[in-house]
Amino acid sequence: MSVALELERLRGTCETGFTRVDGQLALLVQRGDQTDKDIAELKAEVEALKRGRWPLPSIAAVCGVAGLGMALWQAAGR
Repeated sequence: MSVALELERLRGTCETGFTRVDGQLALLVQRGDQTDKDIAELKAEVEALKRGRWPLPSIAAVCGVAGLGMALWQAAGR
C-alpha cells in the first residue's frame, strides 16, 4: 500500500515538473518567434535606409561639378 502511495506521489511530482517544463518551453518558443519578427523588422528598416541613402553621393558629386563649373565660369569671365 505504501509503495502505491509513493508511486502516486512520484507520478504527481513528475506531472507537475513536466507541466512546468512545457510552460517554459512554450515561453521560449514565443520569445524566439518574437525575436525572429524583430529581426525581420530591423532588416526591413536597414534595407529602407540603404535605399534612401544612395542619392546622397550622387547629389554631392553634382554639387561638386556645379561648383567647379561656377568657378571656371567666374575665372573665364574675369
